[in-house]
Amino acid sequence: MTTVVPTSEDDLSLSVVRFTSELAWADAGPEVVESQVDRLCVEAQECMVSGRWLDLVSLMLTSADLIFSKVSDKDLECVFTVICNAVTKSEDPDEILEMAKLISAKIVQQPNDRPALRLKILFNLYNLLDIPRGRFHVYMKSLNLAINGKVAEHIVPSVKKMDSFLKEWSIGIKDQRELFLTVSNVLRENKSSAKDSFKFLTKYLATISGEDAHEMNAAKEEAVRAVVEFVKAPDMFQCDLLEMPAVGQLEQDAKYALVYQLLKIFMTQRLDAYLEFQTANSASLKSYGLVHEDCLTKMRLMSLVDLGSSDPGQIPYGLIRDTLQISDDEVESWVVKAISAKLLDCKMDQMNEVVVVSRCTERVFGKQQWVALRGKLATWKENIANVISTIQANKITEDASQAMQGVMIR
Repeated sequence: MTTVVPTSEDDLSLSVVRFTSELAWADAGPEVVESQVDRLCVEAQECMVSGRWLDLVSLMLTSADLIFSKVSDKDLECVFTVICNAVTKSEDPDEILEMAKLISAKIVQQPNDRPALRLKILFNLYNLLDIPRGRFHVYMKSLNLAINGKVAEHIVPSVKKMDSFLKEWSIGIKDQRELFLTVSNVLRENKSSAKDSFKFLTKYLATISGEDAHEMNAAKEEAVRAVVEFVKAPDMFQCDLLEMPAVGQLEQDAKYALVYQLLKIFMTQRLDAYLEFQTANSASLKSYGLVHEDCLTKMRLMSLVDLGSSDPGQIPYGLIRDTLQISDDEVESWVVKAISAKLLDCKMDQMNEVVVVSRCTERVFGKQQWVALRGKLATWKENIANVISTIQANKITEDASQAMQGVMIR
């Protein structure tokens, strides 16, 4: 096997050109190989002398497809390290971006051939770039490679840094939209990341306003997916989907109106509404992969949450029984389920058969909930101010009392 043995940065690039061209022309005979290799090496030297780094990258990538099929992982990584390093030579941001596009396009051409290694090469390229636009482009290529090559687990950890990435890249709404949807699709491939996938899907939908009819229409399928994923999720009980125009458009859509109706039931109504809907639309629910028994369980919990929100303080056992359509013996077990899911903070008064609620999760957190929260914070602030005033008054009284005692003693 041919081995690249560099002695300087220029030698590195020439070695790669020689290495790849020898592979490309190996079947043409010694004389042809020698002439072609010499020609390509001269061309590479001219590119380096004149500072035409994009042309040099293009030249080194000419036989890249052969590299992937004929060399070891170690040699392949070595070759692409040299190619990627060319982005550090230029001072022109546009040229750097074009080099990054050219290299990343070549790397992702065959995602099923050693995808993990290809992804590693892309990460190396990302780290060598110092222009935000180039980094964003390479990261997007990495996401798509992770999906197509089925190696999502290798890129999932990077998603945790998304906030810092967005700050660094400073990308517009259109790019954010593409990013959020792609990240959601990557996380969707990883079953343990279902919640994060849903989070980025809602971020995507939130970027779409009613002003762009084309984007609204393109988002319908994803809006439906978001609704179905929310209803399916056994541990998600709160979302902002109803407030998003991309989801709201489903209400008047002939094909998807039932999906919107189902979401509205889960977010604003109780079990009886769901059972009525399910009776009339059982086939539609099955077509979306929704299981009635799972929906029933979730809807009972959400109905119990609604009781806690609508009737703060105390909820009679009988009201829970009737709302959840269960037996008397099951009331306490459903309250325990709600506590375990962190939907309620409460105590069960078995003597008086009431549930005393101290905190309840809101299914929808919109304008009304913000107003209520503002009122609670204002009350809390006033109470704290009163406590501070009382403490200060007591301190003054105590200081005065101690002063009087000192006078009496003297």
